[in-house]
Amino acid sequence: MKSNINILVSEDDTDINGLLCSILTRKGYNVRPTYSGSEAKMCLEQYDYDIVLLDLMLPGVSGEDLISEIRKLKIMPIIVISAKVAQQDKINVLKLGADDFIGKPFDVYEVLARVEAQLRRYKEFSNSNIKDKKLRYKNIILDTDAKEVFVRDKPIILTLTEYKILNLLMSNPKKVFTRANLFEAARNDKFIGDDNTINVHISNLRTKLSQADNNTKYIQTVWGIGFKLQE
Repeated sequence: MKSNINILVSEDDTDINGLLCSILTRKGYNVRPTYSGSEAKMCLEQYDYDIVLLDLMLPGVSGEDLISEIRKLKIMPIIVISAKVAQQDKINVLKLGADDFIGKPFDVYEVLARVEAQLRRYKEFSNSNIKDKKLRYKNIILDTDAKEVFVRDKPIILTLTEYKILNLLMSNPKKVFTRANLFEAARNDKFIGDDNTINVHISNLRTKLSQADNNTKYIQTVWGIGFKLQE
């Protein structure tokens, strides 16, 4: 039921904010409006949402910084709605962890369609992976309760950082994660541009997975961006 779906909207333009909230509310969603990045950050720390719609040019905390903060802890979809429509701006926010980008001015029916598409994918992912708190991909099983990893039903020993990286990759198998995403999620620290740190952890993780299953490739390098699970 749509009444069970909670949406956070962060947009400092009151007219646009009101329009987005109105069209989503009419569709039966529970919508929380916020007007600054700081307010949105506070809401995200206190409540759970199924999807976030946000502008980039927000007072307080910028949209880009907000995306980075969200991706440290949460995997729900993020749709950026912004007037910053240059190709590089779109690429940057997708690298940070946004799932979709809609340029302003926007069509309300397109916004609704994209929201529904992201929620559908998120629900499918949640149903397939969260029921038993075990993530599965190809021949890997990651038990999030026991903090154990099995490849072809045999346990493999990972460091805490390697475990966190694999957990993040498996939590969203189709998503490309930047080195910054992986570093900040695994180390709970701000990424300062030391690409080699993550490269070393990825290399060690690949080696351990290959030793357990040398016929299957698990981690793909996406040149210029980061890493994802190998399809």
